[in-house]
Amino acid sequence: MQDNMSSSSKNSGSSPDAYGRLYKESRLAQKRLNTLLKYLADPVFAFTLDNTVEYVNPAFERVFGWTLDEIKGKNINFVPPHLLDQAKQGMKQLFLNRTVLDFETQRYTKDGRILDIMINGSILYDEHDNPMGQVLILRDVTAEKRMAKTNQIMFKISHALHTYHKLGDLVSIITAEIQKLVTVEGAFILLADEKADELYFFSARFKDAASGSKFKKIRFPADQGVSGHVYKTNRPLLIPDISQCDFYLRRVDEETDLVAKNMLSVPIRLKDRVIGVVSVVNKLQGHFDDTDTDQLMMVASTMALPIENTRIHEELEQSYADLKILNQAKDKVINHLAHELKTPVSVVDAAMKLLVKKLAARGIHDAQMEKIVSRGRRNLARILDIQYEVEDLLKKKEFAAYHILGRLVDACKDQFMLLAENQTRDAAVLDAVEKAIETLFGPARLENQTIFLDDYITQHLKKIAPDIAFRQCAINTHLDKALPVHIPREILDIIITGLVRNAIEYTPDSGQIDIIVTGTKTHPELVIKDYGIGFTREKLHLIFENYFIPPVSSEYTTKTPYAFNAGGRGFDLLRIKLFSERFHFTLKIDSTRCRYIPADTDLCPGDIRRCPFCTAPDDCFHSGGTSVCLAFLGSP
Repeated sequence: MQDNMSSSSKNSGSSPDAYGRLYKESRLAQKRLNTLLKYLADPVFAFTLDNTVEYVNPAFERVFGWTLDEIKGKNINFVPPHLLDQAKQGMKQLFLNRTVLDFETQRYTKDGRILDIMINGSILYDEHDNPMGQVLILRDVTAEKRMAKTNQIMFKISHALHTYHKLGDLVSIITAEIQKLVTVEGAFILLADEKADELYFFSARFKDAASGSKFKKIRFPADQGVSGHVYKTNRPLLIPDISQCDFYLRRVDEETDLVAKNMLSVPIRLKDRVIGVVSVVNKLQGHFDDTDTDQLMMVASTMALPIENTRIHEELEQSYADLKILNQAKDKVINHLAHELKTPVSVVDAAMKLLVKKLAARGIHDAQMEKIVSRGRRNLARILDIQYEVEDLLKKKEFAAYHILGRLVDACKDQFMLLAENQTRDAAVLDAVEKAIETLFGPARLENQTIFLDDYITQHLKKIAPDIAFRQCAINTHLDKALPVHIPREILDIIITGLVRNAIEYTPDSGQIDIIVTGTKTHPELVIKDYGIGFTREKLHLIFENYFIPPVSSEYTTKTPYAFNAGGRGFDLLRIKLFSERFHFTLKIDSTRCRYIPADTDLCPGDIRRCPFCTAPDDCFHSGGTSVCLAFLGSP
């Protein structure tokens, strides 16, 4: 052994002391290297040419989760599938350049998380300069990249808070940024309806706009589902596996095309209460973690106050708009009632004049009677003066006498009797006229009758056929033999006449109207649907709130009944709604304003053939219309 050693020393040209010194230095260098690798903060990964692991340092075990004993001599598959091509290109560059510097990519951890890493490495060579493996330093930059991404997105959100003044636009932008921030398939912002104690999807970012719109139709009790739990407890909640969550609201999946696998929800909280929830589903890379929760909480806390302020601002704007509409409706009502007041006042004044004339003709002179009549006429004149003042305030113009003359045409039996008395003194004639008027216009005792709607509608359409012959509207009927209604015929006449007339008057020529009688096992239903100009949203809102929508003054005395846009019958729907409470039927109105004339001031030409927007009747049929449904629930 000594001879061999001496021979070796001589052959190498080195003394035994030099050899020992080199050996010690080599061992010391190896020890220092091991110490360096042991305490190096960044993971080190060495592997052979066949990609089997040769060495990993403790930092690798700490960051990625695998120990050297678990993976030594094995091939570790921790490259995400979508980055396999990138990894192959990186290896080509490594062998070509012998080194790789600051190569950004991603790798999986043992527990399935995905990390952003920066790779620096080199090829290992043997004494003959042949490649024998690679050594890579994998620096974890996940926290840095997340922080940079968070700062960038928070800047965009902060900018949006001051740029977008409409709540819908603001929340939509925030939802899109949340989806990017936590890299998820779906992001949702749910707001609380505190009066109804419900949550509803205010903004939904999922796949495309059509998918997102399905969520906005969903409302649910505020104590249901994962979002409801977060709303009530005011604490974030992470559900790694939805299939194991027994309180997940599966109705959401059923009513949309969402298939939730995992979920993270955090509260949107103000100082004193929770106003909503931010929920994200289906993490695209890895699993939800505490960092995702912290990021989502940061966004939620940032947007809570601006969302509340914007919502309050929009509610105030809507209240102001509603108040403005109601104020306009009030003005129209007062104006209409002011017009209506003239006729009875004129009738009473004329009656008092005639009374004085009759007394004088019979030679009756009673000072007390004349005083009473004079006082009455003086107060009647005062009522007219008040009416004129009201009209002046509303219309801001002087009173025009022709409005009174126009309304006198609509005077009832008192006016007619006065005219008759001025033309004849024959008591028998006057009695006959008064009796006829009482029969036609006087109060009658209303008694329920059993009426089959299919027969009634058929007879009613025959009755009005001559009156609507000048209109070129098709009336389509579908009349089933349903259960009968039990209602006074006089009331049903008012209802059907008003609804049919309104449908015809709101439908242009070449249009159509559908009248349908159907029913359930318990009650009959009547639907009258026109394909006309429809109501604006504001007018429909007022109808639902029991406000009367009178026509404008210029329409009071013009146009024939059933003519297009004849107007002058504003009380019809209000009367029918009042009748519904007394005679036990429900009234439902669904109306869409013609999209070509969206405002009340926009005019329809009255004939589809003259409409510049319609090339065929179907264009008009699909642009607007009104449907009125009456359900007769039973006898009063």
